[in-house]
Amino acid sequence: MRDVDGGATAGVRARAAGTGEPGDGEREPSPSDSLRTFGAVVQALREHAGLSRGDLSARVQYSRHTVESVELGRRMPDEAFVERAEEALGNTGALRRASRHLSRGEAGLAAWFRRWARLEREAVSLCTYECRLVPGLLQSEAYARAVFDNSIPLLSDEGVEAQLVARLDRQKLLRERTDVPFSFIVEEHVFRRRLGGTEVMRGLYEHVLALTAPRHVTLQIMPVDIEFHACLDGPVRLLESPRSQRLGYSEGQQNGRLISDPKEVSLLHQRYDTLRSQALNPKESRVLLERLRGEL
Repeated sequence: MRDVDGGATAGVRARAAGTGEPGDGEREPSPSDSLRTFGAVVQALREHAGLSRGDLSARVQYSRHTVESVELGRRMPDEAFVERAEEALGNTGALRRASRHLSRGEAGLAAWFRRWARLEREAVSLCTYECRLVPGLLQSEAYARAVFDNSIPLLSDEGVEAQLVARLDRQKLLRERTDVPFSFIVEEHVFRRRLGGTEVMRGLYEHVLALTAPRHVTLQIMPVDIEFHACLDGPVRLLESPRSQRLGYSEGQQNGRLISDPKEVSLLHQRYDTLRSQALNPKESRVLLERLRGEL
């Protein structure tokens, strides 16, 4: 099971100061198919325009090496590169559209989740409803390992470690971005399922209680005896970008979908807001978690 959530990069990182070049973190040690495809489109448009890489470099104000790295799918282009290349190569709209589907070849992240993970890192708010397992941002290390140990087909030891590293790395968001509100709504039965055994679940309860104690992190539990439910269509994630764009993400078996259509995203927000009113409030949710811990 790849880190899909339960797991991908917000936007493009800032360029190194004064250089017009992406920072070292933008270099791609493991190119994704989307990066290779985007690079091929840049190269095709450049050659169609009769430009050399040096010519395009001068027009986009990036080094020839950067242009080459983008064309070969080795570097994630930032927004400035995309906009300047678009203007330099005919303003067809192809590069802007293609850039929306870019994802990194990050170890431990499912291909369909990578773009959401990028967006997640820069979001100004994040909301998560989960009915299958504890959301990845809240998982303890032992619980996450139990999740990966249940993957079919089985992961190698190296594969499990890669997944675990990716998931724990994502959790830095909760500790480092204390000015961002994180909202979680999780079904009660998820916390009652003793995935990994009693000790794993005891550690999970402690971990979740600690992570959701700060005021910027809110956990609500959806009780099993509720008569009404606004999100019966399945799990959903919602975020707001620094540019005030609202996006959604839904995930199923071996796939995920980024949702940008304003009407669809608005509907998902309506469902999430309704679910908030149906779930236990944060204080009641903590009491329930503490009770479940005591029942072990």
